[in-house]
Amino acid sequence: MTFYGAEPFKTNDTFIAPLVVPSSKASSLLLDSDLFAMSSSSTMKAVVGRAVREAGVALKKHGGVEFFTRHRPIMTFYGAEPFKTNDTFIAPTASVIGNVTHWDESSVWYGAVVRADSNHAITVGFSSNIQDGAVVTTLSEKATLDTGFPPTTHVGHYVSVGAGSVLQSCRIDDLVVIGDKCTILEGSLVESHVMLEPGTVVPAYARIPSGQKWGGNPAQFIADLTVDEKGGIQATAEKIHLQAAEHMLEFLPIGNTYVHLEELEKKGYEAQQG
Repeated sequence: MTFYGAEPFKTNDTFIAPLVVPSSKASSLLLDSDLFAMSSSSTMKAVVGRAVREAGVALKKHGGVEFFTRHRPIMTFYGAEPFKTNDTFIAPTASVIGNVTHWDESSVWYGAVVRADSNHAITVGFSSNIQDGAVVTTLSEKATLDTGFPPTTHVGHYVSVGAGSVLQSCRIDDLVVIGDKCTILEGSLVESHVMLEPGTVVPAYARIPSGQKWGGNPAQFIADLTVDEKGGIQATAEKIHLQAAEHMLEFLPIGNTYVHLEELEKKGYEAQQG
């Protein structure tokens, strides 16, 4: 990805995976004779299948065929299409699936997943952000909460969800900062003007009162927020929105895989979508 005219440099023998699927060690595993006895198992079938696919790709590439990949950041699931506004930024490597509603100026960053594929809705509020690698999801389709409320996930306005955090069937009110790698479990409520320290774990059905800072596993009260800390919550969300707007300028709504295809064709390669 080129950003502000700065294009990453790589050599001819540099490998960059299309997503985050690790390369299999199937070739070395197949050398172990003990594994042949497991040929009827699903594990062995998976290993052999991947080895065959990778071998085929390697042979095609050796023959001069280049591959390009297309990832769908937005995916309709069971007829439920995610809703986003014109100024919602969804990174090209993010995944927004199913019954998801994005308010204006919201953003979903690289590698993040917002997955509403179990008939329960997810809402991401105005100027809220789901940062890199975070996961926002819900309980399974037939699951219910002990509170009697539907197991939806609600992210309010001006909420910043830190990188690597996990939110599941919980409610986050307006003006909240969730630190990196936090976990907020089903049925829990985080009220407005709250800050969670990185790595905080909010247990199921817990309540974090308004105007406080919490941290730890399980989450414990740390201190009341100062006036400056409360004011900084909205400023943090607005700053991330402005950054998202800059990233959005680098992409077209139809995607940018055609750029990679054109580059390969200019070099005289035969290109095939992988």
